[in-house]
Formats: sequence, C-alpha cells, structure tokens
Amino acid sequence: MEIKTPQKFFEDILPVKFKPEKAKDIDVIVQINLTGNKPSNWIITIKDQKIQSVQGITVAPTLTLKTSEEDFLELINGKISVEKAFFSGKVNFEGNITTALKLKEAGFL
Repeated sequence: MEIKTPQKFFEDILPVKFKPEKAKDIDVIVQINLTGNKPSNWIITIKDQKIQSVQGITVAPTLTLKTSEEDFLELINGKISVEKAFFSGKVNFEGNITTALKLKEAGFL
C-alpha cells in the first residue's frame, strides 16, 4: 500500500511502524519541514519509548529534517533509501547523526 500524504504517514503509519523496544535510550524532538505544493511542518517526539507526532514547529528540536513532500513520500514508500536521500541532497539534516541512525532502527524512517 503506497502512502499518499505525509499526514497519513505521521498519524496512521508511524505509530504502528514504531518499535518502542528499539527506542530505550532515545529522547528526541525531530522537526520535519516539508516543502513543495503542500508544505507542512511536523514535530515528532520520542521519549520514554513512546512516539507522538503533531503538525507544527518547535523552537528547540534535537534534529531537523528538511525535504520536499515528493522526496519524503519516495523515502517513506521505500523508493529511495535514507542514506541515498541524504547523500544525494534530497534530505537536509541538522543534528546528531548517531541519534538519527537510532531513529531508523526504531522504525522512524
């Protein structure tokens, strides 16, 4: 099943895909800024092995991810790997790369 919108991913898919057992040591606030025809901003909080996602902007994120909505949908639908998206410049990332890799293990991307 192809995910058609970031909202569908953050509200319906991510809570199911998330692996709390892999998030034991993760305490992070991720700001996701999506550009394109329908720009949106999302705040993903992982703390105490729980995940929460809300639309909005936080002033002090631990990590920031910037990409186009189109590239984000390719990423979450498995058409491009996180590594390829990062190294090809499709995803701009600010923050600790080690924390970002832990997020991947926890099912975030």
